[in-house]
Amino acid sequence: MRTPSADPGGLTPVPTVLAEDGVLLREGLVGVLERFGFPVVASVGDGEALVEAVAEHEPGLVVTDIRMPPGFTDEGLRAAVRLRRDRPGLAVVALSQYVELSYASDLLDTGHGRGVGYLLKQRVGDVREFASTLRQVVEGATIVDPEVVRQLLRRSADPLERLTPREHEVLGLMAEGHSNGAIARLLVVGDAAVGKHVGNILAKLDLPPDDGVHRRVRAVLAYLRGSQAR
Repeated sequence: MRTPSADPGGLTPVPTVLAEDGVLLREGLVGVLERFGFPVVASVGDGEALVEAVAEHEPGLVVTDIRMPPGFTDEGLRAAVRLRRDRPGLAVVALSQYVELSYASDLLDTGHGRGVGYLLKQRVGDVREFASTLRQVVEGATIVDPEVVRQLLRRSADPLERLTPREHEVLGLMAEGHSNGAIARLLVVGDAAVGKHVGNILAKLDLPPDDGVHRRVRAVLAYLRGSQAR
């Protein structure tokens, strides 16, 4: 156990539990997390230890590998899903070596899909972007690795087939966590045009306004569910 330290950037420190069975990667992640305001209150090497550490320390964030001992299949994922079901407000970011679409869907389906992320491990290499992503997840965002999104976009599925190529592009950027303003800048179009595309996407995915679940998150989940059904 490490004692939480002050965040050098002035941001509120977020006590974090880290689960990663690779010792070298785990130690490296501890250094990155603590450098950017995520004091690691516990670092563990398997799913059961992760669940126990969260019960003991009540962190604000969990960062976990998906494949861990003893089976090296989905132990970390199952622990994360269990934690999210017991604590829907707990921010969780899962790290994976490979794109596992069903894994992403299982995790993103918990807690109404808010405050959760699924990233490929190579994203950790850009430490500032990685830290920024963690902060966004803690604040309630849903972040899906761009490579996962791209693989989903390459597949066709109803009702996704209703979308135009431009709407697919906009939805992909939504899934990567971009705001309407950011999407407008990336596509070099006006905010109103993006707003219109988003409205069309939500309508074509049969996502009417509701009072409980963020429609943008549900649009991303529709992609994941569609990919699982094939």
